[in-house]
Amino acid sequence: MDAAYRSEQALWERGAAGDGDAFSMIFDLHHDRVFRHAYRILQDAHDAEDASAVAFLELWRRRRQVRSVDGSPLPWLLATTTNTCRNLGRAKRRYRNLLDTLPHSPPAPSAEDAALDGLIANGTLAAALTTLSRADAELFALVAVEGYSIADAAVVVGASPGAARTRMHRIRNSLRQQLGRHTLADFLSKEAT
Repeated sequence: MDAAYRSEQALWERGAAGDGDAFSMIFDLHHDRVFRHAYRILQDAHDAEDASAVAFLELWRRRRQVRSVDGSPLPWLLATTTNTCRNLGRAKRRYRNLLDTLPHSPPAPSAEDAALDGLIANGTLAAALTTLSRADAELFALVAVEGYSIADAAVVVGASPGAARTRMHRIRNSLRQQLGRHTLADFLSKEAT
């Protein structure tokens, strides 16, 4: 009988009797092996860590009933880890199946997008944009409709960021007069700067 075997057997006997320090040493001795076993089955490090933790928890809870092999709880731990992995896999499949059965609705548009979509649908925005110069219409479309920053849109229309800010202020005022203060006012005041 070699010393390592006697040492682990003595640790396990003490751990099975409720000695937390001995159980901690059993954990340190076998954790890596149990984790690798779980990882081979699950192919996910987080799930393997969860399965390992459950296996050691069960080892502690059932320590008086555990059948050791040659004085080691490792075979019991590996069998328990296998069962834990199977349970975890089943639970994940059931959860995915549940999610698949739930109705999926498209994301609700923001209030700004809804207001803008209404103006686009009835042609009001298109008519207002025709009153702007080509460069102003492009700047407005990039900033207010597509959500680009004024600095990024300025590059496209060939203006400095400061000039683009000034132009957006002027465009905003012009469109408010044409479309009505409450129709697009909130949307126009929220574009990126």
